[in-house]
Amino acid sequence: MSDTASQSDRLRVGVLGVGRIGSMHVDLVANQVEGADVSGVFDVYADGAAAVADRHDVTRFDSAEQLIASDQVDAVAICTSTDTHIDLLVAAAETGKAIFCEKPLSLDLSEVDRGLAAVEAAGVPLHVGFNRRFDAGHRSVRDAVANGVLGDLRQVSITSRDPAPPPISYINVSGGIFLDMTIHDFDMARYVAGSEVVEVYARGWVSVDQAIGDAGDYDTVTVILTHENGVVTTIDNCRQSAYGYDQRVEAFGSAGAAFSDNHREHYGRTLTAAGGSSALVPNFFLDRYIPSYVNQWNDFVAAVVGGQPTPVTGLDGRAPLLMGLAANKSVAENRPVAIAEVG
Repeated sequence: MSDTASQSDRLRVGVLGVGRIGSMHVDLVANQVEGADVSGVFDVYADGAAAVADRHDVTRFDSAEQLIASDQVDAVAICTSTDTHIDLLVAAAETGKAIFCEKPLSLDLSEVDRGLAAVEAAGVPLHVGFNRRFDAGHRSVRDAVANGVLGDLRQVSITSRDPAPPPISYINVSGGIFLDMTIHDFDMARYVAGSEVVEVYARGWVSVDQAIGDAGDYDTVTVILTHENGVVTTIDNCRQSAYGYDQRVEAFGSAGAAFSDNHREHYGRTLTAAGGSSALVPNFFLDRYIPSYVNQWNDFVAAVVGGQPTPVTGLDGRAPLLMGLAANKSVAENRPVAIAEVG
């Protein structure tokens, strides 16, 4: 972190990539995050970058390299396409900047290791953007496990279903459902269970759109994870949910269970002789998870300014990729796959 930032105790963040996710990060850091300011942005789409820069009255840099090297920037937020993450991460590390990188770090394990080696050599903070850890409901389930409230943990169950699948153009570059969608749940499994995953058994099929299958992917999957401590986590994903964005986590132990249920527009219910009704769940991930993104940024900023470890480290970013690679191998070979086989 720069001397200026140290003196002011405010982290100056430069954001690379201001598409939907990147512009959200800019808005949050500028308006809702304690102890940080946006100092500049860059995007290969100059008009989009100019609009975001003008909205927040910050510098629009002419290149990623210029932003990373700038003495106006203490921390670099990498919100670009996945295939660019590692090169940008290495460049930021070499300039001594703290790094916030959206997930996944890369779809290539060797590239992840190259990036982590650069971070370690430079001794800079790296945080990987698995925002769901910072959802208050999900965190309450983890805390119940970690604090022993549930007794001996027996099972973890995770459900993630999207309202609608993404465009096929995105499917083609996403790395597949396990590395794009389920990767959040792989991270959540480690987070909630408090134990590394040693084996993955996955099944995938097409039940929503055959075009997804024609692209070599699945739209519906179920995964069984075996943890080092013997706990088993089950994950079910689907690219389409008729009733909205379905996000639930459950931990079951010898002394009880903890639940993180769907958010709703409101929690009123109507009951009559004809039946009952309640509000729908959100239809967009930002409707559910904006508070988790704010919490994530606040924790990242506090860690960097305070010289503490980041909340989600590079190794935390590497582990879900291994699980996704194991899931791909498991589906292809129709068998459980040990993490050691891919890592």
